[in-house]
Amino acid sequence: MKKEIAKILLELNAVALQLDPPFTWASGRFSPIYCDNRLIISNPAHRKTVASAFSDLIRNNGWMPDVIAGTATAGIPHAAWVADLFNLPMVYVRGSAKGHGKQNRIEGTLVEGQKVVLIEDLISTGKSSIDAAQGVADAGGKLLGVAAIFTYGLSVAATQFEEAHMAFDTLTSFDTLMDVAEELGTLSPAQKQIIAAWQQDPAKWSQDRGGAA
Repeated sequence: MKKEIAKILLELNAVALQLDPPFTWASGRFSPIYCDNRLIISNPAHRKTVASAFSDLIRNNGWMPDVIAGTATAGIPHAAWVADLFNLPMVYVRGSAKGHGKQNRIEGTLVEGQKVVLIEDLISTGKSSIDAAQGVADAGGKLLGVAAIFTYGLSVAATQFEEAHMAFDTLTSFDTLMDVAEELGTLSPAQKQIIAAWQQDPAKWSQDRGGAA
C-alpha cells in the first residue's frame, strides 16, 4: 500500500521532485521536494484509494475512534471520506479559534472523552499537526493518533511527536517515494542521493544553494 500511495502522489504531481531549480518554500528555504496533496481530491479513483488506505491504517494501529477529525483545510475532505467509511461523526480543527461568533476552534460536535483520530495531509516538522491535536485535547477529546498521507521523514518531526507523547503514522513516506520514483525512472540514483542529503539537513541544503536557512 505504501508503494501504491507513493505512485499516486507522483502520478498526480501531488509530491513533486525538482533539483534545477529547486522549489522555494514560503520561508525562503530551497527544497528539492514540494507537496500539494490537495490535488488528490480532484481524482475520484485516487481519493477513494487514499480513504481506504486511511481506514486500513487506523485498523492496523488498533485505533478505535468515536470521531474522525480533519485539520483545516487540507485534512478536511479526507477526514470526511474516512468518517463516511467508518460511519462515524466528523469534526475539523481550525488553525486558531474564530475571532467572532462562538470563537470555535473545533467545528462539529465533539463530546468530552470521545476518542479521536486526526487526519492530516502532510507531516513536515510535526508542529502544525501537534498543535491541531492539542486543539482536540483542549476540547476534551482523547487523541488516539495522527494519520497523514505523507511525511518528509524529518527527524525533527519524530522528536516532536515523541516529546508530545502523541502517536502518528502515514500512508507512505519519503523513503518509499524515493524508491518508487527511481523504479519508475523519474529519478536517477545520483538525484536520489542529492535529495537524501536534503532530508538529512534541509537548512544546510538550502543555504548551500543560496536559499534561507
